[in-house]
Amino acid sequence: MRASKLITLVAMSILLVALNATSGEAKTIRWRSIVGIVEAANRVGSGDLGFGGSGVLGGAPWSTLGGGAQVDPNKGNVQFQVKGLVLAAGSASAFGLSGLPIGTPDGVTDVIGTLVCDIDGSAGGGTSTVVDTPPVPLSSAGNAQFSGNIGSLPAACTDEPDIAFLIRIFNPAAFRGVWIANGAVLVVDGAGG
Repeated sequence: MRASKLITLVAMSILLVALNATSGEAKTIRWRSIVGIVEAANRVGSGDLGFGGSGVLGGAPWSTLGGGAQVDPNKGNVQFQVKGLVLAAGSASAFGLSGLPIGTPDGVTDVIGTLVCDIDGSAGGGTSTVVDTPPVPLSSAGNAQFSGNIGSLPAACTDEPDIAFLIRIFNPAAFRGVWIANGAVLVVDGAGG
């Protein structure tokens, strides 16, 4: 487990260096894959984002068969798709849940795509910026997709190098806003890329 955390930290450091090199250019931000949350109750972002603590709260472990996301931060165009987004836990002690139907979406019927911009809160007085897509249906096989324009994005999403893409629960309302999957393998294409 420690080796995987070290690899994650090294990858994030490389990512931040690469993002800093492209700031100020026209760009497209892509996540080549969508993966389920591994660690229950993990948080992304900083500051009070409405979850009784710092950042966006993660749910129980989930898995996916794949997917991807793409954002044009200057135009506000967002696309994502996820395949096979299902629970990867039979219980979630962090939420006091047991007997979850592993391998299913367990009643999650709608999801939203979320950009968490300025993850460390350095540009927002310690608070990240969160931008959501409209909700889309999550099929019983765990498939969902969105493609559209969500309007002008705040400067934290166009100027700051640290950005994450999450898939969060929209329905059922009892778990609204909890993230269950994230974009992985981030690639930033500049104007010439």
